Amino acid sequence: MPFANVNGIRMFYDQKGEGEPLLLIMGITARGEVWEKHLNYWSQYFHCIIADNRGVGLTDAPPGSYSSAEMATDYAGLLEHLDIESCSVIGCSMGSIIAQQLAILFPERVSSLVLMCTWSYCDNKTSSIFELMKIYKERLEPGEFAHYIQQLIYSKKTWDDEKQLITFQQDRKTASSEEVPQSLLGLKGQADACIAHNTFDELRSISQPTLVIGGGEDRFVPDWMLREIADEIPHSTLYVYKDAGHAFHWEHIEDFNPRIKKWIIAEK
Repeated sequence: MPFANVNGIRMFYDQKGEGEPLLLIMGITARGEVWEKHLNYWSQYFHCIIADNRGVGLTDAPPGSYSSAEMATDYAGLLEHLDIESCSVIGCSMGSIIAQQLAILFPERVSSLVLMCTWSYCDNKTSSIFELMKIYKERLEPGEFAHYIQQLIYSKKTWDDEKQLITFQQDRKTASSEEVPQSLLGLKGQADACIAHNTFDELRSISQPTLVIGGGEDRFVPDWMLREIADEIPHSTLYVYKDAGHAFHWEHIEDFNPRIKKWIIAEK
């Protein structure tokens, strides 16, 4: 298994495909392997790099609160370890705030940026969701916690799909028997990073071409957060899937995967 010693931690990563490098950064609670259905498509066109974030999977979960800047430094170290000078970066949810910081703190490492279901700071409602995550992680069984996350990230349209309900049930069973479950310590560290993140005053320093993309029915990260970021980043484009939630990239995967590929290639 490939590991890199970066920023004081041991970080698990994987690579697939050839061509221009593309770094994929996943969100809170999720391992890098959650990118699988996107990775299988994008790796036909790019050299894709995924990793387990600090606090989840096979990467170390040190005690205490994390920060988005600290986690961006983890990824800068990973790119250095892989001898990648610059790459396109896609960040999903918590991964998007890490991607923001990577572009702000290490601009030479980022050639273009895709920010999925992103925010520049947490309002009180969004902060409370992350606080509830910490409480539910401590009190619920893994399958029950997975049920809460499903409720949080999928739109009504998906919940009305009977076939999808069967998939949800299967995913909850899988969560109950996961070989490397996220620790409460790791979840708390990641949630604290999400709550404390604030880059609003620095967004105008992001000079890379940026695509801000999300779901119009996202009750976790509402689209006003996306629009605020797109208004601040100078070379940005905004796209919203009106009938989708936080998991818009799965709900509209047949459109999303080629859309991102096309955008990245156009911005080279």
